[in-house]
Amino acid sequence: MIIGLQITLPTCLLAAVLFWTNSAGVFIPNLTEACYRCLCHVSTRCLTSHECTGGYCGPFNISKVYWIDSGKVTLPDDDPIRSHAWEDCARSYYCSKRIIEGYLEKFGKDCNGDGVTNCFDYMMINGNGGYGCTAPLNRTENGRRWLSRYEECRHSLE
Repeated sequence: MIIGLQITLPTCLLAAVLFWTNSAGVFIPNLTEACYRCLCHVSTRCLTSHECTGGYCGPFNISKVYWIDSGKVTLPDDDPIRSHAWEDCARSYYCSKRIIEGYLEKFGKDCNGDGVTNCFDYMMINGNGGYGCTAPLNRTENGRRWLSRYEECRHSLE
């Protein structure tokens, strides 16, 4: 009986850890596929054909600084030292999701002080930057646009 318990407990613990972590191996609460779709919608209305405009690339409108802060995620077999590696990854929906994941792993927190870290907080982080996420978004035209777009897709999160 004790031997069975010794084997079962570590196996269950390992399964729980693997189940609750994302591809980077870190749990980011409430970062669901629906949340990714909302973040994408807020950024560009999720235009997967969005190239680069004014230093921002892809459907999530990712900048090079954001990419660096995320850990320099690249497409498979690419090299982060290559000059356009960040742009190529940012233009790919699936690679850019990994950029978002790395950024939120570093900066994710409760930005609006409601005691829950959720997609609204992640939208605030993307809108205000990781260090300034507590600033209300309704103070700027761009922030108001983000809030409006977030409201458009919010029902998919509930």
